Amino acid sequence: MKRFRISTLALVSVLVLLLGVSARADVRLPKVIGDHMVLQQGTSVPIWGWADAEEKVTVTLGQSTATATACSEGKWMVKLDAMEAGGPYEMTVQAGNTITLADILVGEVWVCSGQSNMQWPVAACDNAQEEIAAADYPKIRLFTVAQKVAEKPLDDCEGSWTASSPQTVPGFTAAGYFFGRYLHKELGVPVGVINCSWGGTIAEAWDSHEGLLGEPDFEPIIERAAQFDPKTPNQATNLYDGMLHPLIPFGIRGAIWYQGESNCGRAQQYRKLFPAMITDWRKNWGQGDFPFLFVQLAPFRYGNSDPKCLAELWEAQLRTLALPNTGMAVTTDIGNVQDIHPKNKQDVARRLALWALANTYGKDLVYSGPLYESASVEGDKIRVRFKHVGGGLVAKGGELSHFTIAGADGQFAPATATIDGDSIVVHSDQVTAPVAVRFGWRDDAEPNLFNAEGLPASPFRTDDFEMVTAGSK
Repeated sequence: MKRFRISTLALVSVLVLLLGVSARADVRLPKVIGDHMVLQQGTSVPIWGWADAEEKVTVTLGQSTATATACSEGKWMVKLDAMEAGGPYEMTVQAGNTITLADILVGEVWVCSGQSNMQWPVAACDNAQEEIAAADYPKIRLFTVAQKVAEKPLDDCEGSWTASSPQTVPGFTAAGYFFGRYLHKELGVPVGVINCSWGGTIAEAWDSHEGLLGEPDFEPIIERAAQFDPKTPNQATNLYDGMLHPLIPFGIRGAIWYQGESNCGRAQQYRKLFPAMITDWRKNWGQGDFPFLFVQLAPFRYGNSDPKCLAELWEAQLRTLALPNTGMAVTTDIGNVQDIHPKNKQDVARRLALWALANTYGKDLVYSGPLYESASVEGDKIRVRFKHVGGGLVAKGGELSHFTIAGADGQFAPATATIDGDSIVVHSDQVTAPVAVRFGWRDDAEPNLFNAEGLPASPFRTDDFEMVTAGSK
């Protein structure tokens, strides 16, 4: 039996080889790119990840293949050719190692974000047991971003894609799930819904640092952030950095948003803060002015000394429609003034979906309730005109309610309102020379003005008298 001796040089060579293999960084992907995901149809598909510096990475999906070389920091990205809705497909990502992803669909992808009313799960909404039992939609895919705060933008998050089923739906965002279900049924394509929400959070937590710079009204936000505990979710940029940034640039069609409760009391600031956040998301995602649809909050008694705090936030939300490709679901008729978390998330989602179906997907339908357009004084009356009257203006349950009118002194009195074609005539015997009208201008207002399609009118005012929440801190 022969004995073999390994020279010192040979032994060192083997060790070096083994160390080189162990030091090699396998190609890897962010969590949002995984098995069971939905990729956005009709546009190039960004796929990205990490590998060794200068390593060649090849990605194949169906008939599409693209190659990239990792930069000095080990980052790489390819863009696959646009695809039509369909699947399932398999994706391979090949470098020094190979990753294979299975059961991938191509369809429509939407991000859902905000605070507790967006986070609110299917298990806690109206008719929860029936909704959960009927949730077997294998072509609706769900992804929940794990809640995490960060002091700087993170590259990855925790989460995984799952198919909609009675087992996966109960803890998922109800508004997001029902929105995705409406789209899936109407469009007949796979739908991916990404839940990126956290209850009780302020809007500025979802904005990037750059998105808050250069606006004097945001200086108190930045100053406050410098003094807060960096581990709290209610600090400027913490949730953008920890939860939203890791999703970018995953291909999406648009976003839905349900938030504002935690900014009630700072409505004047919200007039700029909310549109700035939308603009910031669109800029950072790099996909143009993608659809951004949001919920105008339901009536609720916030307990402030003046019950107009929410009304002013409603106005800030209404003004945000000035941004291109935005939409707003009015919910004054489906809330609960005793509960900040209305359980009817099905109608919330349906109204958001109407905006998407009409303006994003080209369906011919009435998608909004009446929105204030203009007003003119006619003697001792004021005539108010609306957009989105649909089949006509309707007063549900009797005479129109929650209209008030004022003269130049700014003292508002209850008013009688009468439908006259596509406009409303407002009058009060207490105001002989009117200059302004308000509608639904209370936190607990549940007015009864709708269009014939059953969609409620948004609260509004025609005046610019001083705001209760004039502060911006």
